[in-house]
Amino acid sequence: MNRLDTPRFINRRQILKGTAAGALSATLASSGAAADRPTAKSVIFVFLTGGISHIDTFDMKPEAPDGIRGEFGSIATRTPGVQVCEHLPLLAQRSEMWSQLRSMATDSSGHEPACHMMLTGRRDLPIGFSVNDSPSPNEWPTIPSVITYSLRNTKLPPAAVLPEPSVNEAGRVRPGQYAGRMGSQWEAWHIDIAAKCPLGNGACPDCFRFEGTPFEHAANAIYDVPVLSLPEGGHSRFAGRVGLLDYIHQQQRSLVRRSEVGKFDRQRRQAVNVLTDPKTSSAFDIENADQATQERYGKNKFGLSLLMAKRLVEAGVKYVQVNLGKNSSWDTHRRNFVNLKDNLLPPMDRGMSAMLDDLTESGLIDDTLVIMTGEFGRTPKINKDAGRDHWGPTNTVLFAGGGVQGGRVLGATDHIAGEVTDFRQTPENLSATMYEALGIPRDAHWADVDGRPHAVYHGVPITGLT
Repeated sequence: MNRLDTPRFINRRQILKGTAAGALSATLASSGAAADRPTAKSVIFVFLTGGISHIDTFDMKPEAPDGIRGEFGSIATRTPGVQVCEHLPLLAQRSEMWSQLRSMATDSSGHEPACHMMLTGRRDLPIGFSVNDSPSPNEWPTIPSVITYSLRNTKLPPAAVLPEPSVNEAGRVRPGQYAGRMGSQWEAWHIDIAAKCPLGNGACPDCFRFEGTPFEHAANAIYDVPVLSLPEGGHSRFAGRVGLLDYIHQQQRSLVRRSEVGKFDRQRRQAVNVLTDPKTSSAFDIENADQATQERYGKNKFGLSLLMAKRLVEAGVKYVQVNLGKNSSWDTHRRNFVNLKDNLLPPMDRGMSAMLDDLTESGLIDDTLVIMTGEFGRTPKINKDAGRDHWGPTNTVLFAGGGVQGGRVLGATDHIAGEVTDFRQTPENLSATMYEALGIPRDAHWADVDGRPHAVYHGVPITGLT
């Protein structure tokens, strides 16, 4: 009898949870075939930490009254009738590659709970959750950890997160980014390589401050010595600053030597595979990419992180989460229009467009589901600092690849982009879309540190994208 079968884990609450999970599984199983939903071998999830202004980018309301209507004009895309912000010209030219959902909603307008919801794929906050205690074993596991658990028997680590965690300017880590109740052995592969720039926001080295005061990138590189940590360790630190590729080669030699003298567990075998596979190790050599490639993506943290994500997927990693900016980067309470126009939209537009082009040219687009969103949108009303504040009731999500048909607009908001009026979707639907695209069974479960089972799916995958 294993731990899950022992009587001490069976109580009234669990019976009710099990019944609810069974009902959900039945609902999912009877909700239609996956033919109208994305299917893929890999997922790239681009997380715009801080919350992008949906009303100033993809869900613009040019007829809204003063004080709500933004400063930006709309431009036509290649899809008749679909317009986007004038500062997204490259994505506008590629609208046949992507579709948008204008009706994503969370139950919170606070960074910490909203991040936990979007990054774990569920709105219910666990017992013991605290916005001031993160990372914490009381959090639900992040989506990459659920994928690591569900797809654990793979040659490479199933899920990776780069180039740094989402933090605020005080260095506090936002919830929902680690394994939490699942246990540290199921941490995803965190590739924390962004050069430390304490006060800078945006696409370093093109940094900015919200106040508009002068600021220079506080490091001499875009990326620092990589921390290619896997669960249970699996790497050694080396003294001195060395190049990305030199550091990786040192790790290769160290891990190969260790693998020859002892039996490695799953995580260490994956570490050896990562560092001895030329495709995987070369994915980190992005700062030495040819000049034309760097120009297409943008020689900054946004563009080169997206290039790294594309290369990791090409090497066989199933899920890559790219945090574009730290927490405050898209948190435009002040100077919303200046910072979007000058510091945020151009590098995002360039990097995303280049990645979609490369995925298409390499033939990976059909097997790679690309998703881009933040933890919430921004308020319809413009505040006294020419900014917009947090807004949980609605946000826009972009989808591409994995069979997604381009040019579609799903869901709708009211005349000020303040409330969802059609096809409301939630983090549960978004995470279910990722899980199903990767082939994780609808009845899949994970076990917490006490051996209690938890359902992977908490919602129905989003329909109408394919």
